[in-house]
Amino acid sequence: MPTPPRRSSGSPQRSPQPSRGGARPVAPVRRRRPRWAMRAVTTLSVVVLASAGIGHAVVTSLDAKIARVDPFKDMKNRPQGGHGMNVLLVGTDGRDRITPQERRKYRLGGAPCHCTDTIMLVHISEDRERASVVSLPRDSYAEVPAGDGRPAHPIKLNAAYAEGGPRLTVRTVEHMTHVKIDHYLEVDFTSFMKTVDVLGGVRICTSTPLKDSYTGLDLPAGDHRLRGGEALQFVRARHIDGDADLGRVQRQQRFMAALIERATSSGILLNPIRFRDVTRAVLGSVRADKGFGTGELLDLGRAMRNFSPSSSEFATVPIGQLGYLVKGLGSTVKWDTARAERLFRALREDRPLAAHRTKRKAVTVEVAPQQIRVQVENGTHRAGLGKRADTALAAAGFRTTGQPVDAADRSVKRTVVAHDPGWDRSAKSLAAALPGSELRAVKGLGPTLKVIVGTDFGTVRKVRAADPTRDTVVLRGDEAGCA
Repeated sequence: MPTPPRRSSGSPQRSPQPSRGGARPVAPVRRRRPRWAMRAVTTLSVVVLASAGIGHAVVTSLDAKIARVDPFKDMKNRPQGGHGMNVLLVGTDGRDRITPQERRKYRLGGAPCHCTDTIMLVHISEDRERASVVSLPRDSYAEVPAGDGRPAHPIKLNAAYAEGGPRLTVRTVEHMTHVKIDHYLEVDFTSFMKTVDVLGGVRICTSTPLKDSYTGLDLPAGDHRLRGGEALQFVRARHIDGDADLGRVQRQQRFMAALIERATSSGILLNPIRFRDVTRAVLGSVRADKGFGTGELLDLGRAMRNFSPSSSEFATVPIGQLGYLVKGLGSTVKWDTARAERLFRALREDRPLAAHRTKRKAVTVEVAPQQIRVQVENGTHRAGLGKRADTALAAAGFRTTGQPVDAADRSVKRTVVAHDPGWDRSAKSLAAALPGSELRAVKGLGPTLKVIVGTDFGTVRKVRAADPTRDTVVLRGDEAGCA
């Protein structure tokens, strides 16, 4: 591949999610093998860490550590190349170097399926000032193109690797996206854990407790610095909420943004020894195409010296139908063809994905108003204010009692959203509809939230939960981190 240029200076409706934050009931499901989604993040970190301040000798010594594959051999009828560089990042479920102690501690048991648990298409802009990352769900309905003695046939996207390795994976992704892949990078989760540890951990903030009995993740609400094993639990978790894999993808994107922030702000880029330690941890379990080596890392690093979290953007391919049933494959994820094509066209034309942000009249929240029960109390002496607030909230979709009452305290100035600590996600969604309101945790309040209307009450803002079958959500790196 040519050296990168240098710079001159699906549609059944989802089951309603309980409005309660924290532990929530989940329908019994067969435990699935762990998915190591963010192993791909470590490979992206190599690209980010290849800084201008790193000597050539330091990086050159690492090239021999990269195992090589040839996913482009004899490939014909490929898409036309565009501007910038497109990297296909895949994460497989290899676990040979995980110790028995780590397996037990981080719930890493089970046999590998030898398939791709993670597939991400990363576009580095031609001016090297932007990285666009598009997640391709592993269960995406795909059609393997005819070739190598195989007829065209339907398949789940992650199974292309098991059937034909890196080459068939690249061919299938190019067939689906019409984006020409310039480089292929394949990683496993061992390097992910090591890299996070070498970086000194990655900072993650959560406004709600995150608990997943399958991975062992148990994070209270707050600010955390996750080390390798904990970080792996965070990005694997898929039983935290009713969104399963889609919710997990969002957490993975948040983690990727936090990893980039850590790498670009910690001084590692300017410290050859620390850079060497990080890249050794990563490259020890990477497989890459023959054209992606030391020279490409250095050239890309020099060009991206000003890279920052705000330079990155993340999206999931637009979904047309969840639970799309296919004979012989079972439940798959069917893409929204028209919206997906617009997204991939932006990559081909080297344009920001942010231009395709869904224009919303309503603010997006975690919990839909229809799932939130509300009792309105008038905390002022203004007659009828409680009724007005109740009516406005009901019109916005909230399940109000329809019977507002007077509050014990009638001198409230700032509207209060009182909630049981277990329903904090619902409380935040309700507060988003009441600009300027104050959140107040009240133990024992139960599932019905209370709005105590203050003299500041004006209007109710429309809110709604994000819908992956309707929205193309593009998240910028600096929007995903801690405030």
